[in-house]
Amino acid sequence: MMFAAGSMLFWNMLFAIAIVFFERRDPKSVWAWLLLLFFLPGIGFVFYLFLGVDLRKRKMFQEKELEDNIHEIIRDQKLLLKDRPDKIRSDAAEYTDLIMYNMETADAVLLGENDIDIFTDGNEKFDALIADLETAEHFIHLQYYIIRNDVLFQRIVEVLKKKAAEGVVVRVLFDGMGCRSVRRSYWRQLEAAGIRTAEFFPAILGRLQLRINYRNHRKIVVIDNRTAYVGGFNIGREYIDLDPRFGHWRDTHLRITGEGVLGLQLRFILDWNYAAGEKLFEDSRLLLVPPKGERDHCALQIISSGPDNSLEQIRDNYIRLITKAKKRICIQTPYFIPDEAVLNSLLIAVRSGIEVNLMIPCKPDHPFVYWATYSYMGELLRAGANCYTYDNGFLHSKGIIVDGEILCYGTANMDIRSFALNFEVNAVVYSKKKAEQMEEIFREDLKYCTQITMDSYAARCLKIRFKEQVCRLMSPLL
Repeated sequence: MMFAAGSMLFWNMLFAIAIVFFERRDPKSVWAWLLLLFFLPGIGFVFYLFLGVDLRKRKMFQEKELEDNIHEIIRDQKLLLKDRPDKIRSDAAEYTDLIMYNMETADAVLLGENDIDIFTDGNEKFDALIADLETAEHFIHLQYYIIRNDVLFQRIVEVLKKKAAEGVVVRVLFDGMGCRSVRRSYWRQLEAAGIRTAEFFPAILGRLQLRINYRNHRKIVVIDNRTAYVGGFNIGREYIDLDPRFGHWRDTHLRITGEGVLGLQLRFILDWNYAAGEKLFEDSRLLLVPPKGERDHCALQIISSGPDNSLEQIRDNYIRLITKAKKRICIQTPYFIPDEAVLNSLLIAVRSGIEVNLMIPCKPDHPFVYWATYSYMGELLRAGANCYTYDNGFLHSKGIIVDGEILCYGTANMDIRSFALNFEVNAVVYSKKKAEQMEEIFREDLKYCTQITMDSYAARCLKIRFKEQVCRLMSPLL
């Protein structure tokens, strides 16, 4: 018994040293881990194995980061755009500083002349996606965090198999954690049918995933460099309202045609090369500039973030958008666990007379995260923000709209995990037309919301207050 206790003390001290001296963490996160290890040594040890940041992170993603940095196509386009400021459309002129920041830090070229369709219903989104898959002539690139082998994926696979048989190159990239319910034998069946698959960060021991961090949370589809999709919907029956636990699934997905497709194609290729060990950049056919859109004429940038980068581009975009707001900010997110910089930016905006609107779900899919969200929402309420819970099912939409002029939507939640620990991708759309359309969707959602007032928030019971405080304390780990 004494030996076991001494051994536990030794490992606790070892992990404490690793956390403090070898990992560059936010101080709040450091203290959260140290307290957990001190007060719950056995449980803390297990939690660190599953959730702690890997000391080998830099080595793990070294090759991927190098490939990002030397990508000549993006760099050349960035330099060209710097020399031609007249290329920036009037809708984007107000946000030149943000555009330049994204080019400098993320190689995110301003891509013009795009048509954008907004989907908020899973059935409509997947009907449109399947119809686009049917038109593929050269290649299909499909990447999702969660793929469930159920009725929805079977519909998609039927089309993918048919296209592969016609000679279309089909690639499916999936995350090892998000798709852990799908047997490896099924992926082998798809390979036998001519569908190429790759697993991002696969499990080490069969289907057992020892790590929750560094998940590829991106959802990207690119078809023939002509059409692309990005947003919050994964592939599973719950996303088309077939899971009674969630009911209606309210999400947001963008369908893009135009130059912006190339931005998502580049992002997919980088992820595929890392996961599959290929060099798709050698195939120039995959990098052809898409035909321009003819309807909306939107300019956009595709921005991504992840633990392979020292900067948190999506978080920084949120902060810059919040600080540039003059009238109103509308935010939708299933998980609201902002870091100090994002939270302070929002509090300053509210106290400066900016109308700040936050919409979160009325029901949790991850209880700890939900109650931490409720705690942070309370701070905005006290400052004077408008906060709502969406009651018509589960809200999974992820994005921000500012002043009816610009929107940033995609896969990133407004939480620390999305900012720093997961691989995410968002589209920043510089279009008054699309921002106003997204604001109108937000207003329609308000019809199915309950506004949380200071009186109703103050009336919550002691049990809920306790949950909030505990989960708030754990928020750096969530």
